[in-house]
Amino acid sequence: MPDINGKTVVYGIIGRPVEHSFSPAMQNAAFKETGLNSVYVPFGPAPGQIEAAVAGIKALGLGGVNVTVPYKEAVMPYLDELTEEAVLCGAVNTVINRQGRLTGHNTDGAGFISDLRGSCDFEPSRGPALIMGAGGSARAVAVSLAGAGCRELALVNRNRERALKLAAEVTGTTGVAVQVFPWAPGHAELAEFARGAALLVNCTPVGMSTKPNKEFPLPGELPGQGQLAYDLVYNPPSTPFLLLAEQNRAKTANGLGMLLHQGALAFTAWTGLQAPLEVMRRVLLEQAYGKTPGGV
Repeated sequence: MPDINGKTVVYGIIGRPVEHSFSPAMQNAAFKETGLNSVYVPFGPAPGQIEAAVAGIKALGLGGVNVTVPYKEAVMPYLDELTEEAVLCGAVNTVINRQGRLTGHNTDGAGFISDLRGSCDFEPSRGPALIMGAGGSARAVAVSLAGAGCRELALVNRNRERALKLAAEVTGTTGVAVQVFPWAPGHAELAEFARGAALLVNCTPVGMSTKPNKEFPLPGELPGQGQLAYDLVYNPPSTPFLLLAEQNRAKTANGLGMLLHQGALAFTAWTGLQAPLEVMRRVLLEQAYGKTPGGV
């Protein structure tokens, strides 16, 4: 723990659940490495307390916060301004407090693309992408993939109307057409698209340590060989989706790399300093695996 005193700047993460988050360990290590008198803590407000929670950032003089599920969209009406990235993604994952003025930013999309290219050796223009989910993270992934050169996108979500709305928004924002499939095992058109996809991304909380596991609406042989299966869930590091992909000889990645890169971008947005990426990487690996098994 850092030495806390009257000059300590407090940062944090807002979400529910939030106890699974690795961000406190990662960001506190970054503050220590850079010699900043700052601390990062978790906050778990109830759904009816979001406006009060955002007001608390100002009232208590917090330096800023990260925002995670399910509040990435809910915080937006209560902020003073939004960056272009936040508007494009339709969600906020980073709030910056500058003298009582709160700016909503989104580093998820850039963090996701950085991890795809850096850790996964995957170029978004390589082929079609299937995204499972239709929340703030799914939109950030879809918009960032389209902006990075992916020209074939599809969404599958339990709430079809929400997926259709998101597809229309992504197309309006990026010009890339987005197909929508029902969350229905055995759906022929979904199966056909999934078999031809280069990238399959889970943007739902299914697989989180605090969520019950549910089946994905994909044929049992998918994700398969020649495909990249990416799960934004990182705790546990091996989700049912990724375990199945590994059995099918697909390449896999969890959300740890995205967490690293979006967290580094958030750190820089708050402090103006270059993030100590390797220190943050090491701490994340220790949190996830209890050791450093390789690159994130």
